Amino acid sequence: MRRGRVFFYLAAILILVLVAAFVISQRVLQPSGADISDALEPTPVVDLVDVVVITQPTPRGTVLYETILGTIEMPRDVVIEGMFTDMALVVGRQAKFDLDSGIPLTASMLVDAADQLSARGSLAALSIPRGMVAVSIPISRLSSVSYAPKAGDHVSVIASMLFLDLDSEFQTELPNHVRVASGPYVDSETGQAFMTIAIEKPGVDQPTAFPFYGRTELDPILNELVYVVPGELQRSRLVTQMMFYDVEILQVGDFPLVEEEAAPAAAAAVDAEVAAAEAAAQAAQPQGAVAEEPEPVIPPDVITIIVTPQDAVTVNYLLFSGAELTLALRSSRDDSITTTEAATLQFLLDVYNIPIPAKLPYGMEPRIDELVPPTLGNDSQPAEQ
Repeated sequence: MRRGRVFFYLAAILILVLVAAFVISQRVLQPSGADISDALEPTPVVDLVDVVVITQPTPRGTVLYETILGTIEMPRDVVIEGMFTDMALVVGRQAKFDLDSGIPLTASMLVDAADQLSARGSLAALSIPRGMVAVSIPISRLSSVSYAPKAGDHVSVIASMLFLDLDSEFQTELPNHVRVASGPYVDSETGQAFMTIAIEKPGVDQPTAFPFYGRTELDPILNELVYVVPGELQRSRLVTQMMFYDVEILQVGDFPLVEEEAAPAAAAAVDAEVAAAEAAAQAAQPQGAVAEEPEPVIPPDVITIIVTPQDAVTVNYLLFSGAELTLALRSSRDDSITTTEAATLQFLLDVYNIPIPAKLPYGMEPRIDELVPPTLGNDSQPAEQ
């Protein structure tokens, strides 16, 4: 009887536990109807588009490449007309004005050619790389490889300079003039001391004095000391060296004026009208008449090169010091740098094995004191018949 009662109690307890578990699962673990509806509601999907942006500050006129371009995702409804979603449409174009990093590019920010840029600044400045400057130097037919170099070519710049010996204190050309000073003397009236200096004057006898510093030498014939003075002024010593090995040419001749840059279309129209007028004049010209000769082409007298700021200072010093600058045209397929030795008289004698002519008891006739190139038939114009 007791055993049956125990089984009854255990069964009652088990039933209560099952009922409690069911209630808890229904009220706590199972979500409500509202929660189920919220869970089943779909999350809205945002339509994103890749938009081309600039990834670093870019100056006006910079040609845009993949290295300075990137993309960011933007909602399609935010993308405005003119923005680029294809980077290929941007590569190779130029910035119309200065651009900051992270700006989405639009068609109004870009141009296809330099002449479409905004009016601020010059077109020449767009061709100068960052950290470089442009400087102009004078040229002639001989110093500019007969006007062969054009904009974009690379040249070497050679400088030729003359050197003199100077008095370091006076900063004047040697030898110094010598004046004989005598004294001191005392003025009997004033009691002041003074000295006299002999100054040479042509045709006037003066105390023994030498016009220049000289040197004493032992005469091998007379076996006596003689004082030797220079027979002419000091001769300058020439040295030539390549100063810049590889510089790019920005412009040959003068740049166009601002008015010409501002109205290229008007200038083209004027040129077209002039060409049409010339063609009409030639057509109306009677046969047999002598046509007017075209105006001669004026060769350029300056050339502008792209150099470092330090090289620009050097060029300025060379120009104002009187040095002669000569250009050497480089091959378009050569970017090597070759170190050169400065050319002097001693360098020519040593490297090229040039002997100093011996003093012979005979010579050539006629006497030659300077080199004169021979005259050729094409050097002079034929006489008119």
